[in-house]
Amino acid sequence: MEAALRVLNEMEAKGILRRHAIGGAMALLFHTEPVATFDLDIFCLVPESGPLVSLAPIYDFLRAQGHEVAAEHVVIAGVPVQFIPAYNTLVTEALEQAEDKTFGQTPTRVLRVEHLLAIMLQTDRPKDRQRAALLAEHASFDSARLEAILGRHQLTDAWKRIRSPY
Repeated sequence: MEAALRVLNEMEAKGILRRHAIGGAMALLFHTEPVATFDLDIFCLVPESGPLVSLAPIYDFLRAQGHEVAAEHVVIAGVPVQFIPAYNTLVTEALEQAEDKTFGQTPTRVLRVEHLLAIMLQTDRPKDRQRAALLAEHASFDSARLEAILGRHQLTDAWKRIRSPY
């Protein structure tokens, strides 16, 4: 994974990505016990390219570097990577406030646990509800920060359902 993170850092340095951070299940490695996952979810801000978000510059750059595109993933150094452009204000906020971390010797950014929880609550897929419950039980988080995020994004009721499901 470290080699893939170096490629992502290079893409940001070259302006292909404006900002990126690890999200999804792989981000849980930095906050709690890992869970099984197939890919590395990279939330990102991409340079403005008109009224529609285009991932073409990302895919073009990676293809030119010899990385294989497989459906919605690009395999970078053996790691399937899915690029998820910021699609709403919560994800944009999460990217802007992502934490600087290191993986091995490589600097990276990871979404804060409070934003991961909020995104899982907003997405509301069964696996996200399970992961949110896992995070709520096992991860350290700033309750005041989480409550503020949930309030800004109208997710307080979803949080209450996770905290007391019965």
